[in-house]
Amino acid sequence: MKKTHRKIWILPVVIVLALLLPFAVRQINLLRYPQKYQMFIEKWAEEYDMDPYILYAVIKTESGFDSNAQSNVGARGLMQITEETFAWIKLKSAPYEEIAFEDLYDANTNIRFGAYFMNRCLERYNGDLATAAAAYHSGWGTVDELLEDPAYSSDGKTLQEYPYPQMNRYVYKVTKNYKGYNDLYGEQ
Repeated sequence: MKKTHRKIWILPVVIVLALLLPFAVRQINLLRYPQKYQMFIEKWAEEYDMDPYILYAVIKTESGFDSNAQSNVGARGLMQITEETFAWIKLKSAPYEEIAFEDLYDANTNIRFGAYFMNRCLERYNGDLATAAAAYHSGWGTVDELLEDPAYSSDGKTLQEYPYPQMNRYVYKVTKNYKGYNDLYGEQ
């Protein structure tokens, strides 16, 4: 009699768990792919006519949304911009503004500069996210050299192989995070 009583409760419990599983998975994914700094990301994505999920993916990869992040090479803020890259972006996009390298800890400033640079990478590499991400990480010169090598690029425009382990991991993370953001928020 007790075995039958247990069997009666197993089915409803399984049904309830099955109904709750998609909700639980979604909640976990919302934690994995946050939309922090949404106002700034949406603003600069629109300004530079780019998909905001690209910025989310880069920020998640670069700093994990820590606006005070600093790398071992001195890159700063959410999108981990180096002093050299900051100087170039400032010259191109804000030459007369009183903005200093230290201002990259400010989320709005960092996303503004990072969005500008990522947009330029996307433009330079024909909208190919993986190649643009490689350039964001390793610089245009490195990517341009790789594009000339048929071992890494069959068309001279996009990279199919990433010979440096750090670059390879970075491109993988950015494209994976981009897919995660699109899968989770893209249908809204």
